[in-house]
This record gives sequence, structure tokens and C-alpha cells, in this order.
Amino acid sequence: MKTIYDFTVKDRKGNDVSLKEYTNEVVLIVNTATQCGFTPQYEELEKLYERHHSEGFEILDFPCNQFGQQAPGTDDAIHEFCKLNYGTEFARFKKIKVNGEDADPLYKFLKEQKGFAGWDMEHKIAPLLHDMLSKEDPDYQQKPDIKWNFTKFLVNKKGAVVARFEPTEKIENIEKQIIELLK
Repeated sequence: MKTIYDFTVKDRKGNDVSLKEYTNEVVLIVNTATQCGFTPQYEELEKLYERHHSEGFEILDFPCNQFGQQAPGTDDAIHEFCKLNYGTEFARFKKIKVNGEDADPLYKFLKEQKGFAGWDMEHKIAPLLHDMLSKEDPDYQQKPDIKWNFTKFLVNKKGAVVARFEPTEKIENIEKQIIELLK
């Protein structure tokens, strides 16, 4: 069975990184952007990382400019922004595409494993996203594509994708599942 360990990605300097490096770790893979309404989630993600990193938890950050061009700039500029504004310490990789024919192979795999998980409609941005995406494609909810920045995939210690969280999901709900996987 295929796992995330079958993939190699590029770090922000363009060097190959085998995801086998994360064997026996609980991993949260996130597509991010620096100029998005969800960008403040970097703060929540960093706190989550600080609380659980010593227990075997990793966050893999993949900047993506496919949603409203909200991740402009170079890989180094994005990294500096995150360090200066949110103090992030988790791994950040080269900017990628997560949808379309030229989507990164890792993201093609992630979407095959877990399709769209649905919005938390209590989140203030969820109705706006739903309306916007519905106008573009009335059946968007049936498709596994990444819908927006800060979509998260949770991976267990064996490299299997066990959950997908849309950007409107509360971080405490994600943390509960992380804690279970760390046991």
C-alpha cells in the first residue's frame, strides 16, 4: 500500500527531501499562503507544533499560490514572513501547485486518499467560500480538489492519510485526533 513515504519533495532551497524522514511521526501536511484570511492559522499551527513536536509530531508546510494569488513572493520571502510574523519553526517546503495536471505528486496522492471534508459553516469565511465555489462549480463539494489555502491532511505513524480538514475546521478538533495518533 502506498504511503507518504513513497514521495520525495523539494525543500525551499530546491533540495530533495524524502518523506521517509518522517517515518514513525504523526504528520500534518498543510498548503499555505501568506496573504489569506486564514494566514493567522500559522500562529495556531506553531502552538500545536510546540505542544506536540517532542512527542513525535511534525507539520509540513507547502506554500501554494493557486487560490487568489495569496502566496506571492519567493520561497525565501515566504519563509522570512512566517518566521518574523508567526515565529514558525516547522518544516517549510518549496511553493507548489496542489490542483490541476501539474499538481505536486504528493498532493495528487493526498486527494486520492481523502476527498473534500466539508466546511464548518459556523466559521465566518465558510459561507463566502461556499458561495464563491458554488458559482464556479455547483458540484465542487463532490470533487477531491483542494478548495482553498490551509487545507490539512493528517498522517499516522505508518505514513497513511487518516483525515482531511478544510481550513474552517477548529484547531482543537484537529489536535484531538493528533493526540490520539501520538499514543
